[in-house]
This record gives sequence, C-alpha cells and structure tokens, in this order.
Amino acid sequence: MPRPTTLSRIALAATLLPILTTPVAHAWGRDGHMLINKLAAQNLPADVPYFLRNPNGVDVIEWMGPEPDRWKQRDAEPDLVATQSPDHFFDYEWGIYGATPCASGTPDCIDGYNFPRKRYDFIRNLSAALPQHPEIKTFETVGFQPWQVEEVWERLKSDFREYRKLTAANGNTAPVQLAILFDAGWLGHYVGDGSQPLHNTIQYNGWTGPNPHHYTTEHKIHAQFESIFVSADIKPADVAPLVAAAQPTVIDDEWTQYWNYLHHSNSLVEKVYQLEKDGGFTDAGTPEAKAFTEERLAAGAIELRDLINSAWVHSADPVQEYHGPQ
Repeated sequence: MPRPTTLSRIALAATLLPILTTPVAHAWGRDGHMLINKLAAQNLPADVPYFLRNPNGVDVIEWMGPEPDRWKQRDAEPDLVATQSPDHFFDYEWGIYGATPCASGTPDCIDGYNFPRKRYDFIRNLSAALPQHPEIKTFETVGFQPWQVEEVWERLKSDFREYRKLTAANGNTAPVQLAILFDAGWLGHYVGDGSQPLHNTIQYNGWTGPNPHHYTTEHKIHAQFESIFVSADIKPADVAPLVAAAQPTVIDDEWTQYWNYLHHSNSLVEKVYQLEKDGGFTDAGTPEAKAFTEERLAAGAIELRDLINSAWVHSADPVQEYHGPQ
C-alpha cells in the first residue's frame, strides 16, 4: 500500500501551484483543459488503480491539464517553446504530404492515407515533400500532435507496468504513482487539443485561401471559441453527463483509433466557422454553439479516459525485458 502522506502532498502542490504560476491561455484554455482532465479521471472504470480516481489523484490530473501551455513563455524558455510547441497541433491539410496513399480498409489507413507510426519517419517523408509544397515553410509548422500522444501514452503504459511489478512484489508504489499521475495529466493536454477542431487544420485562426462562405479572416476565432466562450458560458455540470453516458472501452490499436478521432475533429473545422459567423460564440452565444462546444469537451474527456484505461489494461501484456545494449 502507498504511504498515506504521498498523495496528500501532491494534492497540496496541485492546490498551491495555480496560485504561484500565472497561467497562459492556449488550446482549450486553462478551464477547458482542466475540465477535460477532471472528467476523464472521475469516469475511469473501477478496475483502474484507485489512486488515479480518488480526490487527490483527480486533483493532480486536473491541474496537469494546462501544464504544457505553461511551457510557452517565449522570453523565459525559448528553447522549450521552439521544441514542444509543434506537439500541440497537427495541420491535417499539410500533414498528408508526409503520409502514403492507401486503399480504404487496409491497416492504419485513415481517409486514404497511411501515416508512419514513428515521428522521425514522418519528418523524413515530409522533408522530402517540402520542395513540391512551398506553402509549408518548415515541418514544424505542420505539427506533431498525434505522435506526441502516442509517445506519452506509451510512457504511461510503461509506468503502469512498473506499478504492477511493485504491487506484486509488495514494494513501495508511491514514486511510480507520481510518475503515472504526471503521465496521465500530461497526456490529457494533447488529447484535449485533439478534440478542438482548430488544432487540426491550417484554418486555425482565421480563414485562409478561397472563402466563398465569407468566414472570418480575423485572428480572433481561436481564442474566442476555446477560451473566452468556454470560460464564460460552458458549465462543467452540462458536460459531465455526456462523459458519464459513454461506456469506457479498451482500445487495442491506439494509433489507428486516435487518428480516427483526430480526423473526425478535423471534419468539424468548417462547423466552428459557421457557428462563429452566426454569432454562436459572441457573449452568451447560441444554444447550438453551446451544445457543440460541450460535445467537443466531452469527446476529449472520453478519449482521454479510454486511453488511460487502455494503457492500464495493456500494461499487463507480456513484454521482453530490456537489459541494455546487446
């Protein structure tokens, strides 16, 4: 059993850090990311270890929701900003240039494209395509969001495996619990980003290119939708039932499943612009815009819950132990 004081200390840190840190509003904004993480943790199935589901664990996972956005202080940590900023988004319309066309129904084929599972394979593919697509200045402008999700998910699964080993040996699990709570909360940020349609498109903050429907070209829609509107008009009590109503699942192919999740989010980009054009995110907004935003937040929480649950389940899969270079 863990030492009873460990998670209490984590919870205390989770309580104090928002006071000591000035949050930076990106992605869903602080409120949206915390809501996604909290609802995901609260709705984990009963067979997931209790330390993730108890109030202290939920507090830590919730606080971790906006954490990667706190790493975006350009003047203070410019190298960190440059390295990790592309992990928050994926410009789908450009990202396909780093993929391989495939036939529908074949393994890993998402809407006619097969994206390489390894980040650096994607970078190599995209780099080779850049000369034919001068609109893409660097591969960083395309983003690496799905690769970041896969990599953090695998960290979480690995730490769950260590937790299982320590539990079986009656060892002290408190240190690995810290790692797991960090992993789960960290993962939640990027999964939440994925449910926000404007994180999956070149149309991320004002319409570019042909614009027959006269959508806004001002650089305001991103923050107006995900931060200002969410903080002012979306109530956690209205999102919570949507998450609770979705039964937890175990994902056996997290890579393909996440791409389907991301592709669906990308299909809703124009819907965001239509709602903005109709005044959906202005002041109190419209019922349609409110329902749409609640569904997107719930989708992020459901996806995160199922990825955490799946990491726990698959941490029991047999693996060949690593014993250093052979």
